[in-house]
Amino acid sequence: MVTVTAEQAKNMRNGIDVEGTIERKGEPRTVNKKTGGTVDVCDAYLVDESGEIKLTLWGEDIPKISNGSHVKITNGYTNTFKG
Repeated sequence: MVTVTAEQAKNMRNGIDVEGTIERKGEPRTVNKKTGGTVDVCDAYLVDESGEIKLTLWGEDIPKISNGSHVKITNGYTNTFKG
């Protein structure tokens, strides 16, 4: 496992291992799922020495993370949605 920086993770698609601190977390919002129904999502920004990357927290993960939390993501992936 090789941990990459937040800036490096932005240019990868999958297999991302990154860690840092949550600098700011937005308010949860409800979105429609493609399969029907709804789910709550929330944006949070993970920061390390290289910069920041936006994380989207889903459902039950939202209350687990707060500003100042140290987060380590293993085997994550990136995606672009509406820019």
